[in-house]
Amino acid sequence: MKRTVLVLAGLCVAVTTAYAEEPDAAAGARAFRACAACHSLEQNRNMTGPSLAGVANRKAGTLPSFTRYSDALKQSGVSWNEESLDHYLENPAQFIPGNHMTFPGIPDPQTRANIIAFLKQNGATDSKAAENGMAGGMGGMGQRPVPNLKTVATNARVKEIAYCRDTFKVTTQDGNSREFWERNLRFKTDSSDDGPAKGAPAIVAAGMMGDRASVIFSSPDEIGAFVKAQC
Repeated sequence: MKRTVLVLAGLCVAVTTAYAEEPDAAAGARAFRACAACHSLEQNRNMTGPSLAGVANRKAGTLPSFTRYSDALKQSGVSWNEESLDHYLENPAQFIPGNHMTFPGIPDPQTRANIIAFLKQNGATDSKAAENGMAGGMGGMGQRPVPNLKTVATNARVKEIAYCRDTFKVTTQDGNSREFWERNLRFKTDSSDDGPAKGAPAIVAAGMMGDRASVIFSSPDEIGAFVKAQC
């Protein structure tokens, strides 16, 4: 009797497995919001992490346009197929110890399967269309397009930055000024084609309350030239 019950239980498990949900690329697009803050789907548009356009079947650590791979990733010998992507998404630190991925992982296997289906689906399509599809599938909550900082309006083009005690005062080309507590203003660089022109940094809003922003320069040497101690 016990053996019969075990056999039936085994059959139930097998049936349940056989009827598990198929990977859903549309659901994967929605789940990709966890990745979109660091990874673009546009070819060679690298962010904190490398572009994931065409990642399926690509060898780990080999995208030529991305130069910040960890040695652990470059030396892993991993190729990104369904199995390796699944293990990596489940626990990046465990699958490739020493890599730079700080994301803790996705424990739900169905969610991982959906994301992999989405990445595979978009691997052979136009990258712009892929990103538009992701934004649509996420109800408008997808990755915002990166603005071209060479063409921003005068209210986003920085004219000068004054520093007094714990406050930065940023004046833009339209003549307006805003003050930021020193910990709420970040200085960044963008040397890409979408970065600002030399000598013409841009200010980009950040934070839900509008009290934070980033000033983006074309190169690090411009930062000291723009920030003046002035009370």
